[in-house]
Amino acid sequence: MGPTPLPRSFYDRNAVQVAPALLGCVLARRVGSQWLLGRIVETEAYVGEHDLACHARAGRTARTEVMYGEPGHAYVYLIYGIHQMLNCVCGPGAEANAVLVRAVEPVEGSAPWLHQTARGPGNVCKAFGISLRHNRADLCDASGELIVAPRLGKPKLVRGSRIGVDYAGRWSSEPLRFCDARSVHLSRPAG
Repeated sequence: MGPTPLPRSFYDRNAVQVAPALLGCVLARRVGSQWLLGRIVETEAYVGEHDLACHARAGRTARTEVMYGEPGHAYVYLIYGIHQMLNCVCGPGAEANAVLVRAVEPVEGSAPWLHQTARGPGNVCKAFGISLRHNRADLCDASGELIVAPRLGKPKLVRGSRIGVDYAGRWSSEPLRFCDARSVHLSRPAG
């Protein structure tokens, strides 16, 4: 029996509330009969169409359609034509917002990761074998192969600006990056 996923109600609120709540939660991916596990230690909130760093700024498109759907699903996209990025779709309802999973640290008892590190969102997907086929995966489905399970340990929360969104004007400096300051597995130093 595998880990128990977070309930859909966890995601049915704006990403600015979900992003810090995801710190310490366990990203879990089933590979055959084993589970790859990692504790989420860094996230970024993308808070809706008005957020110029959020993909929803362009409105509803084929790419962003999942962000307008039911909270608790994965939004996986390709950046720079190379790296997959995992986001958790949030709510409430059909408000288009999501949380980017930026870094994950090892959890004892995990099957070996597929990549040596999960520091940085592209490496998270490499370590867990997450690809575009996981786009729209139901993170709340206990029988699914990709879920997020409840928190392990209490994180030391630190907020700062998001990374790589300089194009977004004033939104680039909004404190929407959340880190567990106790972790040595962050993509960049906290703060």
